[in-house]
Amino acid sequence: MYLRSLSQSASPVKDLHVIFKGRFCCFSQEPVDDVDSWGESIEKLLSCKAGQMAFQDFLKSEYSEENILFWLACEEYKKIKSAPEMISMANQIYTEFVQTEAPRQVNIDSGTRTNITNNISEPNLSSFDTAQKMIFSLMARDCYPRFLKSDIYQSILQKHGKS
Repeated sequence: MYLRSLSQSASPVKDLHVIFKGRFCCFSQEPVDDVDSWGESIEKLLSCKAGQMAFQDFLKSEYSEENILFWLACEEYKKIKSAPEMISMANQIYTEFVQTEAPRQVNIDSGTRTNITNNISEPNLSSFDTAQKMIFSLMARDCYPRFLKSDIYQSILQKHGKS
């Protein structure tokens, strides 16, 4: 699967670059001038590639990295233009994150999971919207506040003189 290589490599930046076919900026090249804005909202954090990577590192430390990976995969999925690519990526997302016993199963309610399962044979660009909103909400209310207090975020703030 397209995300399975993440667990086999030490470099999540390199892995995400491969996953998203070069559309993903490397963490080390991303300007981190706006690191202090990450504390304003999860939207500001996720709008910055470096913020995404820092948040992913934090979620990995909490064993909940599947949330950001699913959210990012859904963001890329919504940009697809061709039906064959949409079908292929929808099935990859479903297999990796949504189906029962998926390797990186995300925590969504059974109704949403059933709805996706029933419609996966004819996906559209909004196939994962409800599940993505659930995961975003989970990250926003649960993970994001802990991220702001984490050593990962605090050390980035200190490194960039923003503490």
